[in-house]
Amino acid sequence: MTDTAKVVAVTGASSGIGAATARRLAADGHRLFLGARRTDRLATLTEEITAAGGTAAYRRLDVTDADDVRAFVSAAHERHGRVDVLVNNAGVMPLSPLDALRTDEWDRMIDVNVRGVLHGIAAALPLMRAQGGGHLVTLASVGAYEVSPTAAVYCATKFAVRAISEGLRQESAGTVRVTLVSPGVTESELADGICDPTAREAMKSYRAVALPATAVAEAISYALAQPPHVDVNEIVVRPVVSAG
Repeated sequence: MTDTAKVVAVTGASSGIGAATARRLAADGHRLFLGARRTDRLATLTEEITAAGGTAAYRRLDVTDADDVRAFVSAAHERHGRVDVLVNNAGVMPLSPLDALRTDEWDRMIDVNVRGVLHGIAAALPLMRAQGGGHLVTLASVGAYEVSPTAAVYCATKFAVRAISEGLRQESAGTVRVTLVSPGVTESELADGICDPTAREAMKSYRAVALPATAVAEAISYALAQPPHVDVNEIVVRPVVSAG
């Protein structure tokens, strides 16, 4: 492990941005501890990283369960003796108009996108303070800055995540670095969870041009690579042709 290598725990690592981030950070020389519900995918990703000479392990994780998130971070700590970075990446996006009244989907977004982030902070922050430093990276969205039809609740969760990250940054000055990464439309499985027909149709045109997940992983890699006295607080990454 080099002087610049870190122990990095990643939630939602089984696909999309999470998996791309794991690959990129492993290539950077960091030691990865990966979490998600789909352990078959985590196993495949871990094997891929180790076969390429990287270091990775995994554990099943449900970010809506505070005890499970605490156990996940503790397992990373026990394995490596520290946790330098937590990438709060897990998220869901079942879009729908408000008048569709899909309240179960609203609850799911709040549980994963907001409570999941808070659970990650609660699990990692005490360890990072005890070890004298760390870095909390949270994935938001351009939906943290703007609202669009069918995305009101999703955007509300991302506005919340942005507020939480900013509050944490102010409270952690000089101890823990805090970065919010907000991608525009990105190639991922998020849209697969949209059941509402209106939202699914709107998403087809919106996703006509999308960033590869690797572009977001590059942004996270950049934030982690900065010297200890530099804290990259917010990164917004959009396709060049995207107006919103």
